[in-house]
Amino acid sequence: MTDLQRTESVAREAAVLVGVILAEQSRIEDPLEELAGLAGTAGARVVGELTQRRETPDMTTYLGKGKVEELQRLAAANDADCVIFDNDLSPAQTRNLEKAVGVKVLDRTELILDIFASRAQTYEARLAVELAQLRYSLPRLKQMWTHLSRLKMGIGMRGPGEKQLEVDRRLVEKRIHDLSTELEEIHRRKERQVAARGDRMTVSLVGYTNAGKSTLLNTLTGAGVRAEDKLFATLDTRTRRWQLPGWGPVLLSDTVGFIRDLPHHLIASFKATLEEARQANLLLHVADASNDSVFDQIQSVVRVLEELEIDEKDTLLVLNKVDSEASRSQLDRLQARYPAAIAISARSGAGLPHLASAVSDALSREFQDVDVETGVDNGRLLAYLAAHGEVLSKRYQDSRVVVHCRLSRQHLGRIHEPQTVVRPHSNGQAANGSPSS
Repeated sequence: MTDLQRTESVAREAAVLVGVILAEQSRIEDPLEELAGLAGTAGARVVGELTQRRETPDMTTYLGKGKVEELQRLAAANDADCVIFDNDLSPAQTRNLEKAVGVKVLDRTELILDIFASRAQTYEARLAVELAQLRYSLPRLKQMWTHLSRLKMGIGMRGPGEKQLEVDRRLVEKRIHDLSTELEEIHRRKERQVAARGDRMTVSLVGYTNAGKSTLLNTLTGAGVRAEDKLFATLDTRTRRWQLPGWGPVLLSDTVGFIRDLPHHLIASFKATLEEARQANLLLHVADASNDSVFDQIQSVVRVLEELEIDEKDTLLVLNKVDSEASRSQLDRLQARYPAAIAISARSGAGLPHLASAVSDALSREFQDVDVETGVDNGRLLAYLAAHGEVLSKRYQDSRVVVHCRLSRQHLGRIHEPQTVVRPHSNGQAANGSPSS
């Protein structure tokens, strides 16, 4: 089945959205707005909504008993094909809800995985999505087969007598192992590819899904990549050359968008795809300033960066879509909370010169002005400085040369030449203390 056929088949499904709002989520103004966007991206047609505020979920059906009955009536009245929860359900809760309501029940993670499956274009992305789906499904299969576990190695359950469901479980586990092994090799290869670009400064775009990262990549680099007003329009990393004014060429990478409660299976499976962000010299955290939930979205991205263990990386917050009418009312509040944030419009180009200047300043923090004193016959080191740094001047005295250059800390740390001295630039003084020529 093609992606188009698949989307059309999903589009015929009418969905009722359900959200159980727990204590920590009580500040969210429209708790089902994002779920409605996800459902629409998946192709579903929303025919009803139901919410309930609870301190803790019901262990049996997540919703309270009265709300389950209300959900059954709502689904029947709207001829719903499925119910989609904005929460993660256990296998037992899903089974109990389907029995009570009489239609298919999906949770938030399953919906996101479905969207990723329809969006994956490259071989790597398809592998990552399949792995995430199998990791999500396996515990649910095990729950179905709990009654077999006690008989797994018993009489009549060995060899040809083993039940087909148990065979299927083993096949799933083997497929998970095979996918994990293949993706780990892809990850190692991606690490080598990114490391091979170590002589180029790299900037990575991160942020909430649909914040405008792909549009910004197109505007800055003329990349012409696909940019849609849809959730998760980008699943694969795209890297393009950005001619940064006042600096020179840098590599700019777009990455998969994050989302609130991003499934752990996806974060683990997309490790290779996110390698660009992990290795980048600078992160640009792009936020949609026009979105009513932008404050929560910024914090959600921070939490994902923490999970990826790259939250300590040098990061600039970029407030996008400031030309939108919706953004003007809250832009002052955003800039009051994040005074260093940079306001831009990727579509109109407003604020982009300021962004370029801020990126240049941030990347400059990676560099040091140094004087490297070595022998005039040390051609290997002199070539290294010319290739990986910016040589500003040279001063010769007898058989020695002092090279004033700007070099990244990364490349500076690789200088271990004998009879070579590296020190901060002497501001007009030669190595022997006399004025420079």
